[in-house]
Amino acid sequence: MIIENIMTAIDSIAQTQGHTIAYDELGNTHTYEQLKTYSDSLAAFIENLPIADKAPIMVYGGQQFEMIASFLGSVKSGHAYVPVDINSADERLTDIINIGKPALVIAVDDLPIEITGVLVIKQAQLANIFNTVSNFNMTKPVVGDENFYIIFTSGTTGKPKGVQISHDNLVSFASWILGDDFNWQAGSNMLSQPPYSFDLSVMDWIPTLLAKGTLKALPKEAADDFKTLFKTLPGLELHKWVSTPSFADVALLDPEFTQTNHPNLDAFFFCGEVLTTTTAQKLLERFPEAQVYNTYGPTEATVAVTGLPITKEIIASHDKMPIGYVKSDTKIIIQDSDGIAITDDQAGEIVIAGPSVSKGYLNNPEKTAASFTIINGQRAYKTGDLATRDANGLLHYKGRSDFQIKLHGFRIELEEVAQQLQQSQWVEQAVAVPRYDADGKVKQLLAIIVAKNNDFEKPILLTNAIKLELENIMMPYMVPGRFMYRDVLPLTPNGKIDLKGLITEVNGNA
Repeated sequence: MIIENIMTAIDSIAQTQGHTIAYDELGNTHTYEQLKTYSDSLAAFIENLPIADKAPIMVYGGQQFEMIASFLGSVKSGHAYVPVDINSADERLTDIINIGKPALVIAVDDLPIEITGVLVIKQAQLANIFNTVSNFNMTKPVVGDENFYIIFTSGTTGKPKGVQISHDNLVSFASWILGDDFNWQAGSNMLSQPPYSFDLSVMDWIPTLLAKGTLKALPKEAADDFKTLFKTLPGLELHKWVSTPSFADVALLDPEFTQTNHPNLDAFFFCGEVLTTTTAQKLLERFPEAQVYNTYGPTEATVAVTGLPITKEIIASHDKMPIGYVKSDTKIIIQDSDGIAITDDQAGEIVIAGPSVSKGYLNNPEKTAASFTIINGQRAYKTGDLATRDANGLLHYKGRSDFQIKLHGFRIELEEVAQQLQQSQWVEQAVAVPRYDADGKVKQLLAIIVAKNNDFEKPILLTNAIKLELENIMMPYMVPGRFMYRDVLPLTPNGKIDLKGLITEVNGNA
């Protein structure tokens, strides 16, 4: 699919098949015609506001149609949008306003804080704007290297960083995901579950709308309550699924989550987190007609830059799921800690160079200079992720450089320990977390585990069984010193396992 302008491409669907449903939030539906009308009306209104050209617009809300209409209205009027989720902490909102300096705030939901010194469009006014028909012509939309959206990263440590993604960055991503690698059929129903403040959501809404599909929105309240989730999913009549692997694990808790009950579901797309062998295997068993794609990419390189269909053969021949081959317009360099490119099969940092790499962090030249560079005339991003590349060009993820610890002199990768624990027949999910002493040195490695159903009378017997089973898989120094059991692992608002939160909790309770 050749995409020149994202807004024009989506608008053209309204002209050819305007009555097609673009957005379906549990039965509350809106068409492509309404999407064009709403976004045009908002863009016309924004163009008449006394705000600086190209200044970003913050859009606050949940999983509503009005969010997408506001995103498109913003970019049609020449302004990048900054998506902020309804579940964000007040402090985060304040940080985003202070760092991002938006010229306008669109409140699709009620704001939890008072915002002063910035224009705010509240719900009632927004509804009036959307319902005012305008003869809008796009004369100065976001184009080329201008920012299309700015997503603020989690900011678990320190202040959040605003990743600037341009129209060209997004075209590179959308052209790839809708190209030959992923067999994306026009008119597909797509699960829209990740919050819009998480760039994984771009993998669902942008390609779906460009390919004349329908976004099946799953609000957080429905996703968080297992009973509601299991009841809701079959009624969505999905063709495609985008989520973190952790959210798929939640869906898999329902034995009814099968191909029989989702006959049209033909593709799962995963990003944002490690796809475990266990999850991949279960999905292939439950959905024999579906393709399971593992993808990888940081927010700074526009959603994802590598991909691979996971097959039974891939599972049989690899301990861990590879993250795929790099997309054709992009280069990945694996380099050592001195920045020297290293040979195949050696682990090093992933550096991404290509047209989907961001220009850097908004209003943060220091952090931009530390993470971004130019390689052979192209923007490049140093990810902090570790990987090897095999002789076939297939990439294998080796974890985060900042999730490496040293214990008794041994360098240990937390994600590797977790993956090895999950090879036990008794383990459903696992994470490994370090416990620090007063000097900040790692004194113990803990395993936090969601166990499969078992008949062990005491946790210690289960622990012994797991250790015995992993004796020939794990190096002795990698075996956690303590095992803890939970019914579920906590997730971040983005649907990833909250590893940093668990590390804080374990050390706070030490």
